[in-house]
Amino acid sequence: MTKTSFLTRSEAVGLAILALIIFVAFPVMLDDFRLNLFGKYLSYAFVAIGLVLCWGAGGILSLGQGVFFGLGGYCMAMFLKLEASTPEATAIQSTPGIPDFMDWNQISALPIWWQPFNSFAFTLIAIFVVPAAFAFVIGYAMFRRRVSGVYFAIITQAIAAIATILIVGQQGYTGGVNGITDLRTLMGWDIRPDGAKTVLYFVNAILLFGCLVVAMAIRKSKFGRVLVAMRDAEDRVRFSGYDVASFKIFIFCVGAMMAAVGGAMFTLQVGFMSPTIVGIVPSIEMVIFCAVGGRHSLMGAVYGALLVNWAKTTFSESFPELWLFGLGALFIAVVMAFPNGLAGLFDDYIKPRLRGWRQTPATAPQPAE
Repeated sequence: MTKTSFLTRSEAVGLAILALIIFVAFPVMLDDFRLNLFGKYLSYAFVAIGLVLCWGAGGILSLGQGVFFGLGGYCMAMFLKLEASTPEATAIQSTPGIPDFMDWNQISALPIWWQPFNSFAFTLIAIFVVPAAFAFVIGYAMFRRRVSGVYFAIITQAIAAIATILIVGQQGYTGGVNGITDLRTLMGWDIRPDGAKTVLYFVNAILLFGCLVVAMAIRKSKFGRVLVAMRDAEDRVRFSGYDVASFKIFIFCVGAMMAAVGGAMFTLQVGFMSPTIVGIVPSIEMVIFCAVGGRHSLMGAVYGALLVNWAKTTFSESFPELWLFGLGALFIAVVMAFPNGLAGLFDDYIKPRLRGWRQTPATAPQPAE
């Protein structure tokens, strides 16, 4: 029996090239401000990788991944805000020792569900557990009733809208429309200077590659092969004796946890978290990252997140009134011309040429003497 290697040669080369771009090219070529911007772009790549597993491998299109991204971001923001809200730092407030937005809304004591976030260990656990638990509830309610396809996508979109409304409406506990801002230190380490943001960029990149390796392992496993079979012929897999709902719930939870890690890193690098990151529009943009990169390619999802966000920044700087049209045109052009995204473009046009260049020409036959 032939043993399948964890990475094919082309995958190993692609991973090495991506590592050179992220760990070498960007830090050398970009200034501190732009490097921090690309660090923010990489935090979105976590969501795109999770979508490749859910949508590309499992056929589960979620239009609410911004909710899980936001849950991870809010968990981290709550810890950072409590660290910045010591009695000494908030002595001018009516109630010292609580976040400023709570004091503005006449809340006189820290809510009980905020108190565990004084612990960094609890916060790290919550970044994984809270989104996974929420995804489990959604997945169990939907997949056990065989809700899938466009119906599931619409429901997740509605959940994103509801989450935004709840966060904005509970201003005294969540910061409302402004979100949780003025985040300064992580365990006493100031995260605001350029040097700290550079360190966070590399931490983010290392976590992203760890996420890529986990996603690749899932794709290569028997579980991953069953996911693809479910996507292509769900009823046949169900009749073969597999619990399709459990498979879907699990991969949906994995995608939620990956998005949450990206949200936590986003908060650390940007210094705030707000409901504008949670709603329908950012959730749809996250699907665009995956579609542009290629919904069947894990590394393509990373390139898609980088390209779309770079284009978004460039268009908004150069054409502030037209950048949304430019972003939409980019998405439409890529999807119509290359349905499999950048990864499909590489596989269909570039990879065959590279293979042809590597081949040595056949030796011409010698004439008989």
